[in-house]
Amino acid sequence: MTHRVVVAISGASGAALGVRVLQLLAAAEGVETHLVVSRSAELTLEHEVGPEAIHSLRELADVVHPIDAIGATIASGSFRTSGMIVAPCSMRTLGAIVSSLSDNLLVRTADVHLKERRRLVLLTRETPLHLGHLRAMLAATEMGAIIAPPVPAFYRRPQSVDDIVEATAARAIDLLGIGLDVDSGRWAGLDTERTGLESS
Repeated sequence: MTHRVVVAISGASGAALGVRVLQLLAAAEGVETHLVVSRSAELTLEHEVGPEAIHSLRELADVVHPIDAIGATIASGSFRTSGMIVAPCSMRTLGAIVSSLSDNLLVRTADVHLKERRRLVLLTRETPLHLGHLRAMLAATEMGAIIAPPVPAFYRRPQSVDDIVEATAARAIDLLGIGLDVDSGRWAGLDTERTGLESS
């Protein structure tokens, strides 16, 4: 069975998250990836990842869709997918999704995933948050999206930024629920005998 997954990258800081999500999916068996990158994200990718980043992404993806291609396959509910990940998801993109403001392919495709009741994982990237951000996250959750801020899993004892990016990307893919063999670092529990802690 082939899983189609849409990977979208918006202009928020954290472009490496989207890169790693696509890399992990591209390396997985039976996955067809569809990539859409906002214009702001192209600038962020160049600044944070490097001048060749956008070219490398296009080489990794099975299908690349221009941000203004509103007539693309992924803009239709009849085009079946296993889910969509927006990594990172800017507050502008979050607000547009919540408002059903389908003014570009990224937002239109997210809207499709919501109306078709498919998994939509949003790696919302901002801090600190004001009330408007929090309300938008609540609204997106009520609409069916999964809000997954890229918070480091410190229990894995990351040794580098790459470790944090890896764990976050793998966790985002895991949230699609399609059973890919990626190490998302699931918590195995503490060894209470070794630590001397009591379970409650």
